[in-house]
Amino acid sequence: MERLGEYMMAFAKLLGEGESVHFQRIVEGSAVLVADIDPPARPKVRERVRGVRDGRGPKDALKAFAELDEMLRRDNATGALLDDADVTVIPFPGRLRPEPLVFGPFRQDGTLDGQVIRVGGKDDTVPVHLQDGTVIYTGLNATRDMARRLGRLIYGPTIRVHGTGVWFRAGDGSWELRSFKITDFEELDETPLQDVVDSLRQVKGNGWQDVPDPVQALLEERRGNGDAH
Repeated sequence: MERLGEYMMAFAKLLGEGESVHFQRIVEGSAVLVADIDPPARPKVRERVRGVRDGRGPKDALKAFAELDEMLRRDNATGALLDDADVTVIPFPGRLRPEPLVFGPFRQDGTLDGQVIRVGGKDDTVPVHLQDGTVIYTGLNATRDMARRLGRLIYGPTIRVHGTGVWFRAGDGSWELRSFKITDFEELDETPLQDVVDSLRQVKGNGWQDVPDPVQALLEERRGNGDAH
């Protein structure tokens, strides 16, 4: 069911027009999802999927196509988007696509920021999920003691976890995090930057009173230092 939900989410992103596209049913088959599109939105959705087929669609739609095709490849399957007449609009080669060129694994100490959205498991190594905006980090794990501490923060403040990650680099230059062992974490101060700057300017003699745009100055200084992660 969880995997089916992932397919449904990617399918919805591919079609777009979220308020006008509705899940209708699953028909007999491996996983045949049927969507119903409100009539006013049909021309937009039709143009969107045709753009994906031709490789000129919106970035989010092209990303959703790639996500669906990759899921099919990993599940050793193929697929297709069909119209009302059962004509293929977009084929998904899935397992028929050549294996992507991948480099790795690379092990590196680092940090990840996000909100704890899941802590659970029965083994000595406990899975942890973090969410940073639209990005969800999976493959994270912690000891039971660490998991207890993280569990108290679920859906709470933004935290920064420290540990060692295992990364793979794809042929297109993108990086994929396969696993991350959490060794420590800290809660981050979520005070808006402008409020922090206003507080600093109240301190006499530190020079911030003479900077016309402190926020911009801090951002430029960060860029000058390489904006490293």
